[in-house]
Amino acid sequence: MSKMTDRPLYTRPREKLQAKGASALSDFELLQAVIGSGGAQADVSKISRSLLKVFTEKGTEITYEDVAEVLGIGPAKASEVMAAFEFMKRRLQPSERPIIDSPEKAVEQLTYMRDKKQEYFVCLTLDGANRLIAKRTITIGTLTSSLVHPREVFADAITDRAASIIVAHNHPSGNLKPSQADSEVTDTLTQSGELLGIKVIDHIVITHTSHRSITSSQTE
Repeated sequence: MSKMTDRPLYTRPREKLQAKGASALSDFELLQAVIGSGGAQADVSKISRSLLKVFTEKGTEITYEDVAEVLGIGPAKASEVMAAFEFMKRRLQPSERPIIDSPEKAVEQLTYMRDKKQEYFVCLTLDGANRLIAKRTITIGTLTSSLVHPREVFADAITDRAASIIVAHNHPSGNLKPSQADSEVTDTLTQSGELLGIKVIDHIVITHTSHRSITSSQTE
């Protein structure tokens, strides 16, 4: 089994990157630079070829499990690869996926609810950087804990691989005060989210002219 240290310096990916920049490396060489060295099961070239094949097949849908299955990659290296991939994916997200890090920014996505004559219950799914993945209407009608079931709220969030969600509903009456049902729904979803590992960041009431965070109200 050949070792990276046996190769001339100018052909080693990391040294080549330092001398010429990352753009001078092929995809295969970039993966070699990330992996660094192989082990008893496979050398760095074999690992990188296998990993390149997985990335080619899976694209942006690649998972930790996909990487960990590559012969010669242990848990620590698989974590490093996925962490680097996720970091770059987040930084290069298109601008149409805004960061939702406040109730005000969430409401900006939900202004259409202000003039609805019925109550709309909507869920925003977010990734680990609080970037919006999707917004969906879960139910239309008077809000009750039986109508807004965790199964319906979290089904798409799980499919989205969401790290967290923000839920919101409108009060056509214009009254910002959360009802007993509003509080019950918030508690149920928060508890369910804790079990699923998907945090419920906020539950927001929206009226024609204003909004109020139920989650913040409960902690005051």
